[in-house]
Amino acid sequence: MSFCDHCEGQRFDRARVLRALRAARRRIRRDQKQDRQTVSFMDETLVAAIEAIRSMDIPHLERFDEIIDGELIH
Repeated sequence: MSFCDHCEGQRFDRARVLRALRAARRRIRRDQKQDRQTVSFMDETLVAAIEAIRSMDIPHLERFDEIIDGELIH
């Protein structure tokens, strides 16, 4: 099994964004220079963003002249 170039690129981009958001969340928790309420709000906001990105449906744009024999996951 393989992914088409479009789907593979989308998965890579989504993974990069999720890693960046998770790193920001860890950084906020570690550097708690703000009051607890602010840190809690920022953490909740990042959790919501992470969940929104994780649940996104990545549309597949298939070009009919590039169909390859074998199994492709979209």
